[in-house]
Amino acid sequence: MDETWTRRQLLKRTGMAAAAAAGIGIVGCTAGNASSKKGDDLAKNLQHFVSRPDLTPPKVALRHLAPDHKLQYLFLGIANSGPGQGGAMIMDTTGGLVWFGPDTTNQSKMDFQRQIYRGKPVLTWFQGQVIIGGYGEGVAIIADDSYQVTHTIHARNGLQVDQHELNITPQGTALFTCYRKVPYDLSKVGGPKDGWLLSGVAQEVDIATGKLLFEWDSLDHIGFDETYLPIEGGHGHKSKPYDYFHINTLADAGDGDLLIGARNTWAVYKVSRKTGEIIWRLNGKKSDFTMGPGSEFYWQHDTRPHGPNVMTVFDDGYDGVLPKSEKESRALILDIDYDGMLVMLRKQFTHPGALVLAKAMGNAQLLPDGGMFVGWGTNPYFSEFSPDGKLILDGQLTKGDPTYRSFIGEWSGYPVERPAAAARRRPGGATVYASWNGATEVASWTVFAGRTQTDLATVGSARKSGFETAIAVRTRGPYFAAEAHDAKGRTLSRSLSVRIT
Repeated sequence: MDETWTRRQLLKRTGMAAAAAAGIGIVGCTAGNASSKKGDDLAKNLQHFVSRPDLTPPKVALRHLAPDHKLQYLFLGIANSGPGQGGAMIMDTTGGLVWFGPDTTNQSKMDFQRQIYRGKPVLTWFQGQVIIGGYGEGVAIIADDSYQVTHTIHARNGLQVDQHELNITPQGTALFTCYRKVPYDLSKVGGPKDGWLLSGVAQEVDIATGKLLFEWDSLDHIGFDETYLPIEGGHGHKSKPYDYFHINTLADAGDGDLLIGARNTWAVYKVSRKTGEIIWRLNGKKSDFTMGPGSEFYWQHDTRPHGPNVMTVFDDGYDGVLPKSEKESRALILDIDYDGMLVMLRKQFTHPGALVLAKAMGNAQLLPDGGMFVGWGTNPYFSEFSPDGKLILDGQLTKGDPTYRSFIGEWSGYPVERPAAAARRRPGGATVYASWNGATEVASWTVFAGRTQTDLATVGSARKSGFETAIAVRTRGPYFAAEAHDAKGRTLSRSLSVRIT
């Protein structure tokens, strides 16, 4: 992540916190200035729901969707830097919101994705604060298919979990990144003698017990001679430590060892899980591999192994400050020949519309059929490509709201909370608004009405339409409730009774 983006995010949070303290608007929303033109313009970029006024995520538009695209779910960690609430979002490939877990005033949700823990699908995310300079201090969260938090993972040895990476292994462990702030003499590299730096730390803990199983610190193994980040512009002081490494990916190599990716050295390191020693370097200044035409990458994110000889990379190509290394960001599939120590570019994917050059963030998700799903980092886009490179899905978030990473996949959600309902008067009756945050099995709604909260009768029904369904009925209640049904007509859950307004 880049420093300019995180500073803008923190300034936004400060303003929101002040508004909340004064009792203005909803925490996390762009509110309190509804009468101003600026407030009206921002409101147009947000989603609003009568039954859930507490949720105001930014709008997301699917600008392109192949006609034969099967229904799937998009997992977006919305950065709280633009209008509306940041948070963890699931939407489906019809363009409808499915679930939104908003950030709080000082707690961001990032790296939001679906993973497998003990054979079951779960949701995972980072939760905490994003520090100026582009790293996180918080915890890792695991939630089940009812959106209930089942595990909160803490870093060990006085560190905090960083937002860049959380990987659940088949062995039930969690691999995650941390940043360590270290006082350090930086005079030999042009910095202050009483300087400060950030080292990149990889930790592995047992999820069930929290026991630390492994720790690796870049400062023990990687020197300043490998970085591409100059120590200038105030870097190296306590308020702005020199982030020479910038760890951002951590994965099981598939053979018991680990792969660690670092943005500021442009390299991937294979690290022994037993000793912590570096087995090889791929790309960067000390690469042990010959990098074939088009296979080199710059300021990258999301280096990911796929079997013994394939790696995917989101190649940012730019850090937002230094001269551009490439004209546009790319999602790469690399073939690796370990016998010849050669890396070759198999395929690259670039955004088909606007020229996209990410300053930070981004990811490349290799799909089971050989296609690619790409989150374009600081740019508010995500795209899916078929194995032959054809664009089959393209989406855009409200301008100013990037995602750290974006993913696509299967999901079934069964929230424990009840559906939400609201009723509004209209000529000749009422309009009832029904929603159920996170439910994927709802096919239709039935509306009940009556003179008391407990004596309600059926007055109408409708097929589900998006996150919130508006249902017109010919009665004024004054009490209403909405009941959700699945595709077979079975009752799933009913809202509390609400009074018409």
